[in-house]
Amino acid sequence: MPKSASFTPCGPVVGSVQPPGSKSITNRAIVCAALADGKSQLSGVLDSEDTAVMIEAWKTLGVKLDHDKSSATITILGSGTALPKPSGKLFIANSGTTIRFLTAALATTHGDYELYGVARMQERPIADLLSALQQLDVQVASTNAANPNCPPVRLNANGLGGGKVNIAGDISSQYLSGLMLAAPLATGTIDVKITGELVSTPYVEMTAEVMRSFGANIELRLPESLTVPAQAGYRGVDYQIEPDASAASYFWAAAAITGGCVRVTGLSRNSLQGDVEFCDVLQQMGCHVEWTEEYIEVNGAGVQLQGVEVNMANISDTVQTLAAVALFASGPTTVRGIAHNRVKETDRITDLVCELRKFGATVEEFPDGLKITPPVEVQAAEIETYSDHRMAMSLSLVGLRVAGVVILDPECTAKTFPNYFDVMASVARTGLERQS
Repeated sequence: MPKSASFTPCGPVVGSVQPPGSKSITNRAIVCAALADGKSQLSGVLDSEDTAVMIEAWKTLGVKLDHDKSSATITILGSGTALPKPSGKLFIANSGTTIRFLTAALATTHGDYELYGVARMQERPIADLLSALQQLDVQVASTNAANPNCPPVRLNANGLGGGKVNIAGDISSQYLSGLMLAAPLATGTIDVKITGELVSTPYVEMTAEVMRSFGANIELRLPESLTVPAQAGYRGVDYQIEPDASAASYFWAAAAITGGCVRVTGLSRNSLQGDVEFCDVLQQMGCHVEWTEEYIEVNGAGVQLQGVEVNMANISDTVQTLAAVALFASGPTTVRGIAHNRVKETDRITDLVCELRKFGATVEEFPDGLKITPPVEVQAAEIETYSDHRMAMSLSLVGLRVAGVVILDPECTAKTFPNYFDVMASVARTGLERQS
């Protein structure tokens, strides 16, 4: 296992790439397929730690699932709410989507389950989801005595009924998405009122579109409420998963940082993933962006990047990527609306501020964001990643321009993009050094 990785600084990055499948869509589609009536085949599936723990959980519960990694496909024979093995202790590592989606999905079944993860997962909140399920008479609770708002979770499932439920939207949209994914298996209509400001709204819309692809009906009235009528659940389908737009952001950012031009295929303005809007931010900074039905291309040739002020509540997974770009801009960049980033794989505000200062940037931290004033000259630095895949991938981009940028624990990218460093080095046509 390499202890560090670093790129060799290069000229303008010019090329075309299709990132692996979307983690967000993959895990949503697996839940729908596992709960469906009939067989589904998922294509373009992401093979990563987050998807692996989701797959392994359903296998533990007896769902017939065949994952062909060579063809990036999964065939699933759905079990509906009648799981072959209606009990289990499920390890979910540090996958927020897995624990939140599974907790809600398994509430529709009959059985006893425990969901647990790594140490960091015991610090990531889940209380708002548990509260929503409890309002629907689900017997579910945290077993974390030291931090009862966080996992592990114990679930004694006896089916999911209908009713009215309030759920908070200001910490994570994944609570709402988890409840939505389970709702078509409820015995009655579920009416949801969203309290607080809904963050990451595009992810909720993504959830609804995946559900519809598997035959479910849902009525969105975002950001205030939604209704999932009583229905017959999901049906098995063949489903194609888009490339990951969050992963694509690193290649678009590479074009901006190096004055290059990178085309990402398989994504368009009509993508299910809101993170394609990251390109709008790069356009505000001065890049040229071409949108087509087959690809999105970012061109930074001849551009003097300009700092921006932007609310990234809906595309918060790309904040660290923007931070890398901001180091090379003329003038400060201010990001707001991302308080929920503090409860991700790491505190993605405080820890990001710490690492950006190593590059010589002046960084001001806010409760819901940060202000980055770039240095006259970006300095070499050894970067801690905090076991956060996005910290590693985003800040590695600085090394495309600056010698001596060393990324510690590069293998943490396995969470969503296991071969990121090799793919980026290939697209950038540059050297990659790993130290063991």
